[in-house]
Amino acid sequence: MARRHASVLAGFSDVRLVGVTDVVPDAAGALAAEYGALAYPDVAAVVDAEPDAVYVCVPPFAHGPAEEAVLAAGLPMFVEKPLAVDLATAERIAPLAERVVTAVGLHWRYLDAVERARALLAGREVRLVTGSWLDKVPPVDWWVRRESSGGPVVEQAPHVLDVMRLLAGEVAQVHAVGGGRPAVEGADVDAATAAMLRFESGAPGTLTTTCVLGWKHRASVEVFADGLAISVGEDGLLVRDGEAEHRYPGDPAAARVAVDRAFVDAVLGVADDVRVPYAEALRTHRLAAAVARSAVIGEAVGV
Repeated sequence: MARRHASVLAGFSDVRLVGVTDVVPDAAGALAAEYGALAYPDVAAVVDAEPDAVYVCVPPFAHGPAEEAVLAAGLPMFVEKPLAVDLATAERIAPLAERVVTAVGLHWRYLDAVERARALLAGREVRLVTGSWLDKVPPVDWWVRRESSGGPVVEQAPHVLDVMRLLAGEVAQVHAVGGGRPAVEGADVDAATAAMLRFESGAPGTLTTTCVLGWKHRASVEVFADGLAISVGEDGLLVRDGEAEHRYPGDPAAARVAVDRAFVDAVLGVADDVRVPYAEALRTHRLAAAVARSAVIGEAVGV
């Protein structure tokens, strides 16, 4: 994720990458050299160099210390999702993040398909929402351990949960069931999860995840209103109204650029289009954490 953001930022004429740090010094050195930046030994050294803003792109289990150091220095901060492997860490960071410009990498908010879906649903009562993230195990060894990644609901599904919230409002309660283990040595995350969601509006919803496939099968949100069915994801938007079917192609690359551009413009003070600051991302993280906890304890959990 750091490499992806670096590639995007390097394409902006008003941005210069000045420093990189990583727990693997060779990795920091390689990325720094690629963009003419300096490799620093740790986060404290990066902060001491007084950059204008910092990107925190770390695995879920590593969140916390980096954010605290950046925010203590009063620096604007972009954080990759999920906010943390747990809820307590994100809740601890949130008050500190209120003092500066922040953004979180939930880039689906910048998809044209999502914006079109919002417009189509304006003024309509949402009757049912379904979200799915049906995928493979990512090729990093920490991902299959619950204490490191949080599992598919926490690490993969936030994009879907975030759009579900955006289109249908907040969720009041969840009741989830998880089961099985992916066929990877040392794995203890759920191979699949199914959850019932009750939105504050009273509308029901569902979330399904799995990581047992060899490909990314589907990542999408479907919303149903009276006489209207919408399916939205990175690949675009499908709209059916009983009389016709309309397909609008997606452009996920443009959304990944837009999320970085919005943060940079906010730091520069020339625009205000950060759609997911830390506080907003925390609401999505609370939902993901509630689903994950419900799957563990086998009981309904309030959000």
